[in-house]
Amino acid sequence: MPRPRKPASPFRYFNSSPEVIRMAVMLYVRYPLSLRNVEDLLFKYGIDICHETVRLWWNRFGPMFAADIRRQRVSRMKGFRQWWWHLDEVFVKINGERHYMWRAVDHEGEVLESYVTKKRDKSAALAFLKKALKRHGKAETIVTDGLKSYPAAMKELGNQDCREMGRWLNNRAENSHLPFRRRERAMLRFRQMKSLQKFASVHASIHNHFNQERHLVDRQTYKTRRSAALAEWQNLAA
Repeated sequence: MPRPRKPASPFRYFNSSPEVIRMAVMLYVRYPLSLRNVEDLLFKYGIDICHETVRLWWNRFGPMFAADIRRQRVSRMKGFRQWWWHLDEVFVKINGERHYMWRAVDHEGEVLESYVTKKRDKSAALAFLKKALKRHGKAETIVTDGLKSYPAAMKELGNQDCREMGRWLNNRAENSHLPFRRRERAMLRFRQMKSLQKFASVHASIHNHFNQERHLVDRQTYKTRRSAALAEWQNLAA
């Protein structure tokens, strides 16, 4: 009986080692650095690559790493009943035109879904909610702001009873925009809607992976969690 073949490595056509590729992707997506900043940092450690190589790597491997992280997160949260979602939208300019990025954040502060649209109406909210519910399942409570598109879309989905709205209830979603805003300034904004959608999804997953809530735990616990996150990162797409 023939032995089953091992899946081919996604790094097989690249001269650089997987460890270097993972490091470059992590530096570029996790920290507010430009492509040339990552090139200079890697050169300091004896890794001579072009900034366009960093662009190629994050475009090629970033979504793959993010998908692995998201898959692990969804499997851990399956069957979790007391799940709160916080929904909010943020303005993003692309070539001078205003777009909207819808975001779903859970009660632990982790970004579940990011969705970019040109409008902020009922159809956009409905598409965003359908995408989030299909990937993550139902939530016990969904906290939103006063935008009327949310109740209109949730009424059509039949989960309007889960909605809550309050003056400070949605601070979890408002604060989750800050890391993305810092990253947006470092990238000098975006030029295409497709690239914004791609980067927002990758950035959210990688930020979730390394977000250890260091302001809520002691130093030793933080160091343990950080080491575990780095070890898991090295095993992505292994």
